[in-house]
Amino acid sequence: MDGGTTPNAVSTVLILLGPPGAGKGTQARMLEEKFGLVQLSTGDLLRAAVAAGTEAGKAAKAVMEAGGLVSDEIVLAILKDRLAEPDVNAGVILDGFPRTTVQAEALDRLLEESGQQVNAAVSLEVDDAAMVIRISGRFTCGDCGEGYHDTFKSPQVPETCDKCGSTNMKRRADDNAETVAARLDAYHKQTAPLIAYYDECRALKRVNAMGAIDDIARELGQIAQSVTA
Repeated sequence: MDGGTTPNAVSTVLILLGPPGAGKGTQARMLEEKFGLVQLSTGDLLRAAVAAGTEAGKAAKAVMEAGGLVSDEIVLAILKDRLAEPDVNAGVILDGFPRTTVQAEALDRLLEESGQQVNAAVSLEVDDAAMVIRISGRFTCGDCGEGYHDTFKSPQVPETCDKCGSTNMKRRADDNAETVAARLDAYHKQTAPLIAYYDECRALKRVNAMGAIDDIARELGQIAQSVTA
């Protein structure tokens, strides 16, 4: 499928790789603010294309309404359309795509049309055992949204929000140790070939994602600076 548009020469293409809870969303927002990059997540791209009624968006809508998985061809057509828009000229951060080496190869071909390439694929490295504790201990105030953690940020009064005094505490159903461990295992199995692919392309960068947010942001900023300079 051809989206009917030609990609701009997007100046920087960064890919963020990392399991749930690694902080991809937080770090992407910080990179957007500092470098003028635009985060493109697969889910957002699909929803926007469907809402806009583009050719690729109509194709995606038909597949989703039938309960199917949107093909790589459709996703690439939607991405191609998005890369042709002027607001991404400074660069993009891809989140959630590619997920496989087949998708990575297709992305390379798409970027080659405008003489571009993936500048860096950043793997946010995590310690699985620590991540299970980090994610499974999360809960929030159901009234004001203040976040807490069993280990790292407990309310001063148990089960009572420090901010608004509510006792309406919420936990995500899938934020339990077993589910988190399974999600991490699935991520590593799925992403290991992709990490090897970008390592072979000499585009892979590794960042320890278990440290403080500002430390991670500083290291990511140095990578972004090196490929946008």
